[in-house]
Amino acid sequence: MAISVADIGSFHIGGRAVTLSGLPPRRLVLTAGAPARDFPADGDFETGQMYVQFVRLTAPKARYPLLLWHGGGMTGATWETTPDGRAGWQSYFLNAGHDVYISDAMERGRASWSRYPEIYRDEPHFRSKRESWGLFRIGPPGSYATDPAQRRPFPGQLFPVEAFDQFAKQVVPRWASNDAPTQAAYDALVQRVGPCVIVTHSQGGNFGFNAALHAPDLVKAVIAIEPSGTPDPSAVALGGLRHVPHLVVWGDYLRDDPFWRGLRPNVERYRAALESQGGTADTLDLPAEGIAGNSHFPMMDRNSDDVADRVQAWMGRQDLMT
Repeated sequence: MAISVADIGSFHIGGRAVTLSGLPPRRLVLTAGAPARDFPADGDFETGQMYVQFVRLTAPKARYPLLLWHGGGMTGATWETTPDGRAGWQSYFLNAGHDVYISDAMERGRASWSRYPEIYRDEPHFRSKRESWGLFRIGPPGSYATDPAQRRPFPGQLFPVEAFDQFAKQVVPRWASNDAPTQAAYDALVQRVGPCVIVTHSQGGNFGFNAALHAPDLVKAVIAIEPSGTPDPSAVALGGLRHVPHLVVWGDYLRDDPFWRGLRPNVERYRAALESQGGTADTLDLPAEGIAGNSHFPMMDRNSDDVADRVQAWMGRQDLMT
């Protein structure tokens, strides 16, 4: 479907300046054929910034821009194109009439990352393909193999398993100690964009919930795809979210993994606490709706457009479309 685009662009937001001193220089050849030279490690740097790409339509049908926030060890590529080459949720929601902002959070992708331990306190975690296969519920425990022909996905799995190695190319390092500056950058993005709807995935869920708590006047809805964390409902005041509808989306095979079995009740407690304050806090449980086979990445699964249809319909019911 052809769309009329008014503007495409990008920017970095958030972060702070930091000065390093006392570090030894490194002697390097940075370009083939160039002479070696000493490069100082000291100096002034920017850290904690986030990268944001936007596509704004000539005549959007949605009342507010859509901000798409990725999960842990991932980048904005999550939303762009599926691993097997189909159009991703960026295209879907542009065609549905939304202005779309996709971000690479602090330390990911085009946001860049910083030295450790001088700036980041710990070293990065590099997620292996075996960890991804299990954690993202592509197959049961023990079903991953280095040889793709030997891998055993869950029966009925909708993730494009033949493209799993292609998917693994977009996995990037992540740090366990950067939540505070990451949240600060997301909050700054909300302030810059203004009234908006946030769609999060996995680790991004906690950042989205907190962004709504920090700016309930600007965040008009939160759609959390398989969130992996929430604020503690006993430690935060939720009354301000009474007019910020929330939707939580769950895929399949959660009972097959102890991590997800232990995590989902925490999310349900937060959702129930929102409801107890008079807010809208809905759940789209895909298996309960008769849709079996979704992985942790429904935006990449073979039925990604069908799931997006349901998310889009929910936004319509919340009066988020013109």
